Amino acid sequence: MSLVHDLIARNRAGEPIGLPCFCTANEHVLRAVLAHAAKTGFPTVIEATCNQVNQDGGYTGMTPANFMTWLAELASQAGVSMDHLILGGDHLGPNPWKSEPIDAAMDKARELVRLYVEAGFTKIHLDASMACGGEPAPSFAQIAERAAALCAVAEAHAPDPSRLIYIIGTEVPIPGGETEEPDALDVTSVARFEDTIQTHHDAWRARGLDAAWSRIVSVVTQPGVDFGHTSIYPYVPEKAHPLSEAILGHDGLTFEAHSTDYQSNSALADLVRTHFFFLKVGPELTFRFREAIWALASIEEQLDIDQPSRVRDVIADRMTANPKYWSDYYSGTDHELQQLKTFSYSDRIRYYWTDPQVASAVDRLLEVVDASDLAEPVVSQAFLGLDFGAMPKVASDLIGLQVNRCIARYFRAAGHK
Repeated sequence: MSLVHDLIARNRAGEPIGLPCFCTANEHVLRAVLAHAAKTGFPTVIEATCNQVNQDGGYTGMTPANFMTWLAELASQAGVSMDHLILGGDHLGPNPWKSEPIDAAMDKARELVRLYVEAGFTKIHLDASMACGGEPAPSFAQIAERAAALCAVAEAHAPDPSRLIYIIGTEVPIPGGETEEPDALDVTSVARFEDTIQTHHDAWRARGLDAAWSRIVSVVTQPGVDFGHTSIYPYVPEKAHPLSEAILGHDGLTFEAHSTDYQSNSALADLVRTHFFFLKVGPELTFRFREAIWALASIEEQLDIDQPSRVRDVIADRMTANPKYWSDYYSGTDHELQQLKTFSYSDRIRYYWTDPQVASAVDRLLEVVDASDLAEPVVSQAFLGLDFGAMPKVASDLIGLQVNRCIARYFRAAGHK
């Protein structure tokens, strides 16, 4: 029995144990995740989405093989074996090409899945829920048939198909997050959950994918959690009780909860307790990273240097010059837009850290901080709550501490002490 299957069995038996899934391609964040893995030895899931990493490069410029090679280098530097990590592909399907006709979009989705499994990703979320090329919204049966077609590709091309585990279901926000503030959230009904299971089982069986069906470990449903630009929708266990009970009627399955970012510690623990075994987190990680950069920028302002990074000005300029990652999401007055672009929970600023000008400014900021003899009171003002006498003076350590506020709380909520 694999580690994941063992943990799932314990969760289904009533033990509040689960796994956080860190969905990010931010180098500084990944270094913090890997440092935490090296320190604790906890099983660590790192995921890439179809929009971040694909055969066209995604918004990171990386293919699945590129991402895997890069991550392996970061893991080696952190002293973490790749065997210690579980690598996942999230929302694998036609979403990046949904403007194209369905046949063309699915051909590209098949290629996407092939490249992910050939690169060594083993946790595969199959998501073919989106309408493509102007077609009507697909039915549950069509979604399941398309997902089964993608599963067949994974089984055919994985170096060792027996190592693959699958996630099915799509009752979550689209990859990338909500375009508008949700008015309300409906918990997935038991009927819709059962329909997802039945249609997918029928589609798998029709393709002779019985062995792959036995490796489906989780179903994505909506437990009633999400976040908008300024609002959090907290988990209410009572509303999800019928759903969380229904999973026990299906051997070996748990739920995967998406968009759990910014939930309270108790809400995260309640999710795990009620069989939402996988807790997906992404924007909260880069939100903490942005906080760290802003704090370092405030330290830089206290230093007497000739060439400051101006990182906050640079990123504001680049977001204005290239608004495609936020203009369809934010609206309001100039002041409101400025607030949202920097501070919103949806964290659209995360798409700009790899912009060459922004990356150069961040590098300059870290260089300035590391070259300075920082006074503890200045560090303390920028990074509140650090212990006197044990305050890091290295920029990367300060970033790691801030990002770790997210990482550590997710592991605690998932029962890893």
